[in-house]
This record gives sequence, structure tokens and C-alpha cells, in this order.
Amino acid sequence: MNIRPLILVFVFSFLKPLESICGDPVAITQEELVRRTQELFDAVVPGKKEPWQKYFADDCIFADEKGRNLNKAQLVADIAPLPKGYSGTIKIAKPQSVIHGDTAILSYDLDETETIFGQELTARYHVTDTWLRRNGIWQIVSSQAMRYYEDPAVARIDPKKFGDFSGTYELAAGQTRRVFSEGESLYVERNGKREQLLPEGSEIFFRKGVEGRILFRYADNGKVDALIDRRNNEDVVWRRVN
Repeated sequence: MNIRPLILVFVFSFLKPLESICGDPVAITQEELVRRTQELFDAVVPGKKEPWQKYFADDCIFADEKGRNLNKAQLVADIAPLPKGYSGTIKIAKPQSVIHGDTAILSYDLDETETIFGQELTARYHVTDTWLRRNGIWQIVSSQAMRYYEDPAVARIDPKKFGDFSGTYELAAGQTRRVFSEGESLYVERNGKREQLLPEGSEIFFRKGVEGRILFRYADNGKVDALIDRRNNEDVVWRRVN
């Protein structure tokens, strides 16, 4: 009697339930993705290049919050220890993932703290990484980062100066906005919507939670003749009409 086929049947019947228990031996979980990603950012402060060399694919695309697009060689070369007097941490928060077959996408926030000669700074980022499994190895093939907007510190300014800015400003016919003060606060109003202008400097203001700045331009006669709505370093000029 040829028992070889029986042995094969027995082995197959044994391995099949084992496979269902263990699953894909080279699959990856969100927890493992987070662990590896935290390892990357733990290596930033001391400037350790090894995790970045290990976890990023040779053909990766890395787009950072500064608008730079780096290949792997440029990315790894960019990892360097913080200067003397600098320290900090980068921690992952709110991770989310989609894992399907040989592709895994991890999206998360980064909470950064940095101490510069005793002065503490913070920043928040959002990053989305795409991991790809090739030849049984998981590596990042694409990474995109952006920085959350944060309001600047509010400066001190003499409320008496608000009188210089108060008035009506026109962008085009029928398109106006009014600047006025109430007590020690300055406001801008357009189409019934009022927003407080918070001083960043003596002539530059911001609105809470809004990117961009509002500047007031002085003419040669020493009087304000325009409101400048600065958006990403491009100016929209509203000329003062009264």
C-alpha cells in the first residue's frame, strides 16, 4: 500500500487549520506600523540614520511640511543630531490605518516639543505614509507631511493707535470692509461678519484660527491709506475711502 498520498493528506489537513490560526506570516498590523514609525521619530533627535535607511524604500517619495520633495538618499542625508543646546521629542498621536494585502496606509498626528536653550516650543503635524510589501519586506514608498496652523503670540499695542486704522476700505465697487474699535479691541467687518483683529505687531494683525495677516499701510503723509490682506505672502490691497 502506498502511504505517501495519505501522509500528504495528513500534513495538508494539519497545516490548513494552523494557517487559519496564524494567518499571513508576513502580514502587518497597525500596532507594528506605529511601533516602526515611532522608532523613526525617536531617531530624529540623536540623528540616527539607521531606521530611516531600513524602513524607507529605495524608490520612495518623501514630501515634507516645508514643501520639499526628497528621494531616499536626500532624506537619509537630512537626518542629523540636533545642535548643542537643543533637545526635544516627537510622539505619534491619533493613528489610523487601512491595511489591504501588500499595501498599508498609516495616517497620524505628530506632537513635537523642542527646547532651545531652556525655551520650550511646540508644533503639530499630520503625516500619511504608504507602506508596501515587496519580497516579504514592508517599507514606506510614499510619505506626505503637513503642519497644522498655529496662531502667533498676541502682542501688546496701545489701543489709542486703533484710531489710525479705523475707516472703510474698498477692494472694488460695492466691495468694502469696515475697521473699527470697541474698547481695547479692534475689529474688521464685511457683509455683516465681524472678526477681531489681534495684534502681532504695531501694524500687523491676525484673526484667530485664520492663516494670513492683515496689515495697515502708511502713506507719505503719515496716514493709513490701505488695508493689506496678506495670504501666503501674496497681497490683496483694499484702499481706504474714508
